[in-house]
Amino acid sequence: MSAIGALAYRLTPRRRWLRTNVYLQLVPGPVHSVEVIRFLGHLRRHVRTRVILLWDGLQAHRSLETRTYLDANRHWLTVERLPAYAPELNPVEGLWSWTKGTAVANFCPDGLDPIRRRVRQGRNRLARRSDLIESFLHKARLFF
Repeated sequence: MSAIGALAYRLTPRRRWLRTNVYLQLVPGPVHSVEVIRFLGHLRRHVRTRVILLWDGLQAHRSLETRTYLDANRHWLTVERLPAYAPELNPVEGLWSWTKGTAVANFCPDGLDPIRRRVRQGRNRLARRSDLIESFLHKARLFF
């Protein structure tokens, strides 16, 4: 099982505070282009404004199929590639670290379904912690 995730940050209209959200999709097996494109479609349904997407060099991010999708969606989606081997610049790494260290720490079930439930519960718990989600952005030295 693999996970695809995004952290959304948006300033409120009067720039008084930062609104945050967590988007997560679990997929069986490794992440390929079709899963990336499906996730971006999911993200578009929930985030109706322009999106700046930061991502690493995963092969599925660089495939012809994914690039074709990105080219067709430039009206709402801008992609910025992170340097190779720079997880400290990626706010989503904070999500993965928190999930592994908190939501599923010391959890050894016999199948994937309990892990899926636990990860989703953790995602819901994290979604209520905008201060923590904002800290992932600051740890990556990104600010509004």
